[in-house]
Amino acid sequence: MGLTASVLAIDAGNSKTDVAVVAPDGEVLGTARGGGFRPPAVGVAAAVDALADTVTRAYRAAGVTTATHVSACLANADLPVEEEQLAAALHARAWGDSVDVRNDTFAILRAGVADPRGVAVVCGAGINCVGMRPDGRTARFPALGRLSGDWGGGWGLAEEAVWHAARAEDGRGGPTALTHTLPAHFGLPTMYALIESLHLEHIPASRRHELTPVLFATATEGDPVARALVDRLAQEVATMATVALTRLQLLEEETPVLLGGGVLTAGHAQLDDGVRELLAAGAPKAVPSVVRARPVLGAALLGLDRLGAGTEAQEKTRRHFDAG
Repeated sequence: MGLTASVLAIDAGNSKTDVAVVAPDGEVLGTARGGGFRPPAVGVAAAVDALADTVTRAYRAAGVTTATHVSACLANADLPVEEEQLAAALHARAWGDSVDVRNDTFAILRAGVADPRGVAVVCGAGINCVGMRPDGRTARFPALGRLSGDWGGGWGLAEEAVWHAARAEDGRGGPTALTHTLPAHFGLPTMYALIESLHLEHIPASRRHELTPVLFATATEGDPVARALVDRLAQEVATMATVALTRLQLLEEETPVLLGGGVLTAGHAQLDDGVRELLAAGAPKAVPSVVRARPVLGAALLGLDRLGAGTEAQEKTRRHFDAG
């Protein structure tokens, strides 16, 4: 013990946290997994407290006690002021000599590219987009939901599907098969019964996201309302990517556009084809691809970037995670 690693990489999402300890030559010395990271729900201090056990286990596995640099990609670090608050809280832990905090979307972007250049759109529970250039310039969105102009994400899609199905059943909207497929998922006969169960929390709010795959399945069966929602999501994804490319002056250069998160990696043909067609029309030099690498790899590579590590060290780290 008493040794120092090069990078402590942290990827902390709403549902889980991955930590990796990386040596100067890129060798991954130790890893650990913990629970979700939710400062809005529990406060910054308690959220960072929850990270401590995972970091301690990773350091113990690596046989070190500290790192030169902490590279943390954190959920809910949506605004610069939030990044500053979280960076100060992590620095106070003395887990490393220096600390960088970024939104967790940057980890997915960096995991999918050979150098820090490109754009990533992530659609999981919510939707977000970031872009970066090697010179340090970035493009990002507040990603605070409807408050900041966002549309989509698993939770948003589920809400839209319920809205359309409710109106279809009571006559305020046009017909849609969602009136049957959504309640049937929970073994219920009608939208009224589903609405009642959700409102009275007979079905926990945490299960609402289960309706998003139902929406996609209903779209695959040809329902026009469900298909329109999927098309709108494709438009949102393409629009965010195109705006980020424009801000970074990458629209005229061949540039990776990485697609990540549960919704965009699920292989929905209509959504995938729609995103690619819209990017081909609005950003023809964009090169879209799906990222399935563990985001903690991106946090580690960002840390190695910060320390000026060479290609050989970065490739060694990438090989570790590619090997599972």
